[in-house]
Amino acid sequence: MSSADQRRFGEGARRLSALAARLLGWRPAEFWAATPAELAAILAPEPEPAARPLSRAEMNRMMEREHGKHQ
Repeated sequence: MSSADQRRFGEGARRLSALAARLLGWRPAEFWAATPAELAAILAPEPEPAARPLSRAEMNRMMEREHGKHQ
């Protein structure tokens, strides 16, 4: 690894470590003990909440609409 690569790695690690400390309350040892997959998973945005299920009335309207298209 070249010295430029080492500097880039060091700078990136420092930024990620600071982010983990600020957002997660991790100490340096906790950051360095985490795997890249663990860090990515915990920093990933939360998935969209699941849509609410259709009501019976909504389902009936959709079925009637689709049935009318096929006649």
